[in-house]
Amino acid sequence: MLKVTEEPSLHRHLEKMSSLELVTGINQEDKKVALAVESVLPKVAALIDSLYEKMKDGGRLFYVGAGTSGRLGVVDASECPPTFGVSHEWVIGLIAGGDAAIRKSVEFAEDDVNLCWNDLNEHGITDADFVIGIAASGTTPYVVNGLKECRANGIRTGCITCNEGSPMADNADHPIEVVVGPEFLTGSTRMKSGTAQKLVLNMITTSVMIKLGRVVDNKMVDMQISNNKLVDRATKMIISKFDISYEEANKILLKEGSVRNALKVLEAK
Repeated sequence: MLKVTEEPSLHRHLEKMSSLELVTGINQEDKKVALAVESVLPKVAALIDSLYEKMKDGGRLFYVGAGTSGRLGVVDASECPPTFGVSHEWVIGLIAGGDAAIRKSVEFAEDDVNLCWNDLNEHGITDADFVIGIAASGTTPYVVNGLKECRANGIRTGCITCNEGSPMADNADHPIEVVVGPEFLTGSTRMKSGTAQKLVLNMITTSVMIKLGRVVDNKMVDMQISNNKLVDRATKMIISKFDISYEEANKILLKEGSVRNALKVLEAK
């Protein structure tokens, strides 16, 4: 298959560029990412609808990936509990090589064709769950073979790749192919490809959590109030809804433990 992600950069002799020329060139390439994502929005929406059908009945979302792609999945999964107040076991990010690979490369982990399915089975994967593979190339063995096993076991799948016609897409029920073109630094898919993947991941979890009722209006009413900044933000959410003092809103918030619970108490008065 033709890997657009590996094609030569459109920019030459990077080592001769000034800092301004470098960042200008990178910015020129980055501008293409949002347009590439826009072109696949109907497919992203279809994936979200399919995922929602699983999660509304208690199914879990798994991200599987390697390297930059795997780290992006782990980051997105780890942000769901503090943002939406959900269990850490509802959205799970798996990376080839395990947690050690989040910080440092684990040699050849992404080439192990059995590892992904083994990782998923450690979490008790079933056909109630949904698995999304993330790989810029669309050819990473860890992800491709993981998705193959999922489909063979009746587990619904999706994927996010930056090449068309990849083996990963062939094994996904909902393939999302965001073709952003060659990277500014040839083959460095942590750049545009990584940005595209992050944008799509943001859309998936934010949208499905909204559909699952974890947002009221445009507010994160279930967010964890785990530091002073978030306590302040949550207090102001309550004030925006009810004409009460900061002190009163803060007192009710801390007693009830979440914006949602505080709002229920105030609405009942």
